[in-house]
Order: sequence, then C-alpha cells, then structure tokens
Amino acid sequence: MKIKSKIGLGVFSLFALILAVGGLGIYYLNELSNDARNIIRNNYETLHYTARIISAADSLTIDSAAAVRTFQKNLALQEANITEPGERELTIALRASIEKLLANPTDSLAQKMLLKHAIAIQDVNMAAIVRKNELAQQTARDATTYVIVIASVFGLMAFTFILNFPGYVANPIVQLTQGIKAIANKNYEERLHFDRKDEFEELAQAFNQMAEKLDEYEHSNLANVLFEKKRIETIINRISDPVIGLDENRKIVFANDPSLQLLNLSAEQIIGRYAPDVAVENDLLRSLIRTEENPEKSGLLKIVVSGKENYFSKETISIRHTPTGEKEALAIGQVILLKNVTPYKELDLAKTNFIATISHELKTPVASLQMCAKLLNDERIGELNAEQKNIAQALQTESVRLSKLVNELLDLAQVESGKMKIKLEQVNPLVIVAQAVESVKFLAAQKNVKVDIQQPDSWTTLRADREKMTWVLTNLLTNAIRYSPENERVILRVEQTSTQTLFSIQDLGIGIAPEHHTKLFDKFFQVPGTAQGTGLGLAISKEFIEAQGGEISVSSEPGKGSTFTVKI
Repeated sequence: MKIKSKIGLGVFSLFALILAVGGLGIYYLNELSNDARNIIRNNYETLHYTARIISAADSLTIDSAAAVRTFQKNLALQEANITEPGERELTIALRASIEKLLANPTDSLAQKMLLKHAIAIQDVNMAAIVRKNELAQQTARDATTYVIVIASVFGLMAFTFILNFPGYVANPIVQLTQGIKAIANKNYEERLHFDRKDEFEELAQAFNQMAEKLDEYEHSNLANVLFEKKRIETIINRISDPVIGLDENRKIVFANDPSLQLLNLSAEQIIGRYAPDVAVENDLLRSLIRTEENPEKSGLLKIVVSGKENYFSKETISIRHTPTGEKEALAIGQVILLKNVTPYKELDLAKTNFIATISHELKTPVASLQMCAKLLNDERIGELNAEQKNIAQALQTESVRLSKLVNELLDLAQVESGKMKIKLEQVNPLVIVAQAVESVKFLAAQKNVKVDIQQPDSWTTLRADREKMTWVLTNLLTNAIRYSPENERVILRVEQTSTQTLFSIQDLGIGIAPEHHTKLFDKFFQVPGTAQGTGLGLAISKEFIEAQGGEISVSSEPGKGSTFTVKI
C-alpha cells in the first residue's frame, strides 16, 4: 500500500471515529429527549389533571360553579391524554363518578368513587413514569457503553497510528540521510533495504542503483586516475625548474628531481612529511617555505650548485578549490616554483660593469668638455659674437647635463653591483636639510621659488649616511622646484618620533596621476608629459634610502602637487 493511501486511511479512520461518536451521541440524546418528553406529556400532565379534579371535589360544596368548570376542563383534557393500558376504563369510570357527584353533591359514595378512580389513574401513570424512567436510564447506559466501545476501538487505532506512523515515515528518511552521507564520503558500497511496498521501497531501489553506478564509475576510473597521477608526476619531474608542492596541512606532496638535487635530499626523506619539520634540518627549504610579509622585497635566492653560485627567483602559487555545492573557495595547498635566473643575473652584472666602465671612461672627456665650454665663455681669451655665445652656453648646459647623467650612472652601477658603501653615523637632521637647501639655492632663485623649511624646535640625531641623505633630499628638492610654477613655494618638513625621522618635500606643481605611482621609482621611468631629467634620480634615491633601512613614498594627485616622504 502506498504511503499516501496509508495516510488517507489513518485520517479517514479518525474522521470515521468522529462521525460515529457524534452520530451515536446525537441518536441517544434524541432518544433520551423523547423519553423525557413522553413522560411529561403522557404521564405528568395526567397527574396534574387528576390532582385538580380531586381538589375540585373537595371544594364542590363551597363553590359548586367553579368546581363544575374544573371538572369539565380537566376531565376533557384527561380524556384527550389517555396513553397507558387500562387508563381509558378508569377515565370512563371517573366521568361516571363525577356525573353522580354533580347530580347529588352530598353523595359521599360518589365522592369516594371519584377519589378512588382518580387515584387509580394516578397510580397507572406513576407506574408508567417509573417504567419509562428505567427505560431512559437503560438508554443512557447503552449509549455510554456504545460510545466507550467505539471510542476505545478507534482510540486504540489512533494511538497505534500516532505511535507507529512517525517512525514509519521518519526511520526511512534517517536511513536515507545516513546513506547519502556515506555516498558523499565516497563509500559507494552503502545500500538501503526497505521491505515494504510503498514509495520508500522505490526510493531505496533508486538509491541502490545510484550507488551501484557510482561504485562502478569509481572502480572503472580508478585506473585512469592512477594513470593521470603518474602522468602528472612524470610531467612535474620533467620540468627543468625546481617544483615543490604542499597540501593544506603544509605536508610535502611532491617534489621533482631538480628540487631534490637542490635540497640535497631524497624523495623518501621529504614526501609526505610536514614541511617545517624537514626545514629544521635544511636551511634552503626553510627559506623556501618562509612566508614573506612583503613579496616584493624577497629578492633572489643565491644557492651554490656544483660549486657555482646560482640565482633563483621564487614564486609561491596558492591553490584554491570550490567544493561541489559550496560557494566559498578553500585553500588546498600551494606550489613553490624556482626559476634559475643565473644567466640573466650574469647579463645584468655584465651590463652593470659595462655602464660603470663607460661612465668612468666618460668622466674625463666630459670634464674636458666642461672646461672647454668654460674657457669659451671666458672673455679673457677673446670676445664671442652673439651666435657664438649661444653655442658656447648650450655646450656648457649640455656638458653639465651629461656630467650629471654620468655621475648618476656611476651611482646606479655601484648600487646594482652591490659595491655601494653605506657609512652610518649619528647625524644632525637639520644639517642635512641645510646642505640640501644650499645645493638648490641657485635653481630656486632662477624660478623665484621659496623653500619653506618647517623643522622641530627640539631634535635628536639620527643614524644615517649623511652624504647619501643629502643627495636624496637635494634630488627631491630639485624635482620639486623644477615642476613648481614660478613665484611658488616648496615645503620641506622635518618630523621626529621616538623611533624615526621623517623628511617630506611638498610642491604645488602639476602632480602625478595615481597609475604612475608604482612605477615612479623604476629606473629610467619618466612621467608621461615630462621630458626633464634622466629617470634615474628617484630609483637611486630609493636604493640609498632602503640601504639605510628606511622607506621612501609618494602621495600625489593631478593638479594638486606632490609630496615625497622619506622615513629613516
């Protein structure tokens, strides 16, 4: 039987119980009502009539007219209400007695006969009342019995239904839920067994078919999965660059041959182990799995391979996966890739050496050009015409620019080659500011730009390289003056806290678009629309400041000027 039919049958049984109890109650209440109505109408009224007749007989001698009316009225009503056996004969005898008494009111025998017949009628009706009352009580007892029997039977059915039906429906659902969880945990051997002819049996059959298909699919694809796993492992091992994979618990799940050679470990020593445990005994792995707070500052890894220094760039790829039915992606591991950039490092070093050599070789001819330009502008060796003066002035300007470029290239070469020497000492920050302002005094006077210095009343020394700090501030002030409108001002602020000193140079010039901020400190980068400078000053400034453990940053908006901040 279907669940729907069973539910309908149970509900119908409860409905039938309500109808049966209600109908039986209505029927027996109606019977009791009829019994009571018959007692009142058939018997109680007769007692009332005969009692009035007896009373009239007693008052016949006092008020004969009223007694006669009472006799006639109540006798007529009694004759119309004859309901019991023998009551008709007694009523006829009562009429005869009343007629004799009315004919002779002093006839005592007739009066006694009247009383006798009236009392006899009362006795008959009293006996009927007792009989009918017993019948009504029996009817009430029968109704109670029937209601108790029916209510007990149907109540037992309802109790059985209430007790068993929730489990009848819920237990298969619980088993189905457990089966689905087992399937979700890849236990494809889970089966449901419902020995019942209803929808749940059909559901169990469908579930078992699904589990069989999944089990078949799992086993049929296991070989393919293993093959794909072997192929991926082969591909990873064929990659010439070191590759290491970690799971979400930071256990090493794979490492190709180049990475094993680099770590000087075997696969058995690291595969399946907790990476930090292995890193305790392997410095290289410790540096590889270390989480960099600022990846941009992680730099290159220098590793000695076969007695030769090699340089590797590290890239850590976080692997995330969104499980089926979920919305948020979960981290399931990470892959560490090492790229051997030694050839590029060697080319970069060759480039740096080339720049250093060329810059050094250019210093002498550039100095000679500057000397020649200065001699040409000296009137003691001869007076020049206007055109010759313009040529000599242009020659001097370009030689100065060329000399500055050569010096910057030399500084850059020192930075890139790692030969830059930092001389840290306790320095008065106000002395650095004064020297930088003095260096740009002539340039500021040419554009009528005022350098407004805002410095603290009390100060403490800072540990820095005075020469390079002066160079950085001079470069920043030069840029600020160069890009400021004429008759404007440049603000140089000095602020100190308990842990650091801040130098900020603010101009009110054209400003820099936000998309150029990240590239501003790159070598040879120039903001589009500006043709001044070489694009090396800010890059060298950044290297000088970071070499001293400081930071340099920019804050700028187009049309609102720029602010460069140095923290030491």
